[in-house]
Amino acid sequence: MTEGPIVRPRRLRTTPAMRRMVAENRLHPAEFILPAFVREGISEPVPIGSMPGVVQHTRDTLRKAAAEAVAAGVGGIMLFGVPEEEKKDAVGTPGTDPDGILQVALRDVRVEVGDELIVMSDLCLDETTDHGHCGVLDAEGRVDNDATLERYAEMAQVQADAGAHVVGPSGMMDGQIAVVREALDQIGRDDVSVLAYTAKYASAFFGPFREAVGSSLKGDRKTYQQDPANFRESLRELELDLAEGADMVMVKPGLPYLDILKAFADEVTVPVAAYQVSGEYAMVEAAAANGWIERERAILEMLTSFKRAGAGMVLTYWATEAAQLVRNS
Repeated sequence: MTEGPIVRPRRLRTTPAMRRMVAENRLHPAEFILPAFVREGISEPVPIGSMPGVVQHTRDTLRKAAAEAVAAGVGGIMLFGVPEEEKKDAVGTPGTDPDGILQVALRDVRVEVGDELIVMSDLCLDETTDHGHCGVLDAEGRVDNDATLERYAEMAQVQADAGAHVVGPSGMMDGQIAVVREALDQIGRDDVSVLAYTAKYASAFFGPFREAVGSSLKGDRKTYQQDPANFRESLRELELDLAEGADMVMVKPGLPYLDILKAFADEVTVPVAAYQVSGEYAMVEAAAANGWIERERAILEMLTSFKRAGAGMVLTYWATEAAQLVRNS
């Protein structure tokens, strides 16, 4: 009889209890952040066709979603405001209007959940401009980096005044973290954290998001978002964001850029986040609807991949559901 192997890794996979005991990474609801959209001028939630199960909220349903997130143990919520179309303009005025939809929503959610949920705000102009770009355009139609920074400074201040615990500059403008940090400190809001969208790639996976925010974009954002071919460039962005005062750093999208996420996690001592973007969400929902994959297993497997690569936080549209799945697993 041939002797079998002495070393048998399968011994540690024999039962669910054994697998739980030796698991190297564990998901926790507090690590999940729920991206949520609130739309001005609607009386009922509006389903987002390309993101089954996700809606543009009314102010009331947003408050309910925030409360549900708290009950599930979710760590944070990231708010995106969708103004009425006629209010958009070339400089994104709703983004700095204290009564703009995002600022109103921030106040609503803070009233609803207080400090039980970390309330975050998207700091970008793309939802509020009539051209759909993340910044102010110059006379030739190009995004003017430095003019945009002036707008971001104003946005940071009104979002902080509205109750944001964390602001997330996402436009990929050079110098944006330093400008936002200075603007917050100028008004005595050194308690507000800055989550840097450090590596935000010009990705095909953002498509459904543009429906979610009613984007007016024509063209693309390749002159300011990162080239998917580049790795070292992300490390340069990381170095700059940390030097400018970022409290947390993020990689977006998540799944196609796990190598970037791992590099960040190995490099820094600040918290690292991954954003599981709309296209990643839509792929799983579409495949599950066709019976091609097991939906809940796929959700948890993808989230675990971010944790394994080093993410301490994950922005995911499944945040509340995933928190419940983790608790029940």
